[in-house]
Amino acid sequence: MTDDAPSPRLNALATAVPGHDIHTAFIDWATPRLADERLRALFARMAARSGIAHRWSVLPPTAEGGSPVAPGGFYDVPGLPPTSTRMAAYADHAPDLAMRAVAKLGEAFDAARITHIVVASCTGFVAPGIDQILARRLGLSSTVERVLIGFMGCYAGVTALRTARHIVRSEPGAVVLVVSVELSTLHLSLADEPEPLLAMLQFSDGAAAGIVSAHGRGLVLGEGRSLALEDSAELIRWDIGDRGFEMTLSGEVPGRLRETLSDDGVQRTLFGNHGAPPLLAVHAGGRSVLDAVEHALGVDPLALADSRSVLARFGNMSSATILFVLAEMMARGARGEGLAIAFGPGLAAEAIRFRA
Repeated sequence: MTDDAPSPRLNALATAVPGHDIHTAFIDWATPRLADERLRALFARMAARSGIAHRWSVLPPTAEGGSPVAPGGFYDVPGLPPTSTRMAAYADHAPDLAMRAVAKLGEAFDAARITHIVVASCTGFVAPGIDQILARRLGLSSTVERVLIGFMGCYAGVTALRTARHIVRSEPGAVVLVVSVELSTLHLSLADEPEPLLAMLQFSDGAAAGIVSAHGRGLVLGEGRSLALEDSAELIRWDIGDRGFEMTLSGEVPGRLRETLSDDGVQRTLFGNHGAPPLLAVHAGGRSVLDAVEHALGVDPLALADSRSVLARFGNMSSATILFVLAEMMARGARGEGLAIAFGPGLAAEAIRFRA
């Protein structure tokens, strides 16, 4: 991680979630959709073993305090809301949640110093984009350079960090604002089979914001790594439908990850010749995903404690999730060499080395 280029650092990182916990309400809505009693029992067992206690949504409670699927809620329309209605909600709520994350940066954020903004958001589309909306609301200079990373899925948070690192290495005076904001709960679908319902059970809303520069303290960002698995394109898909974005999350994903990450050549690609580093920030894509990584790498269960904590308290927030895990590490003062890795459509993995 040493050469003549500057050492970009993640100086500060803050996170934000909405205040509406919809996890239990979703389980109550999903369970009766399974006609077979055995499938309902299976779904209940899987939900109990999910490792998730809370998931958060920007969609407000009803006047009676009900969830988005309750009478009078966002989803209480025949056939569910069309994609256009969901995108209108995204345009309303995504900038607000992102602004909450930036505000929690406190003194680490200085609008006058920001030269670049990199935004990752995969759960909605609006133009002018979230990058422009945030730049305007934050009072950034009209000359700030903007990058918008969209529709990559859960590993886009790593891509945003790597992009910020490249900017700082090429322009040592750059100060990059990195933002991820995801509103996964806008994409509920009318499923009546366990697999898609269990996929929807994972997802939640959240935002993260960070500052990357060549100065000050923070995580030193190192080299990136990319790995695309062969013959896996159908395992994780994210398609735009008439009733929202339709997620396909195959039950084969954990097995494929475990098989791939167990390979010595893959481990050398990710870690070099020294094995897994002491700090592992793994995308909390689900309990089975974290179990697969833990077993494939042969690491102590405590190595993924930060990822499991994020999963339990927030669920899977797509690209923001890996930033929540890094924020957890930074908050507890973790020290040492590390790797942040996330998985998403493709099936592919994106990673970045760091030193705390």
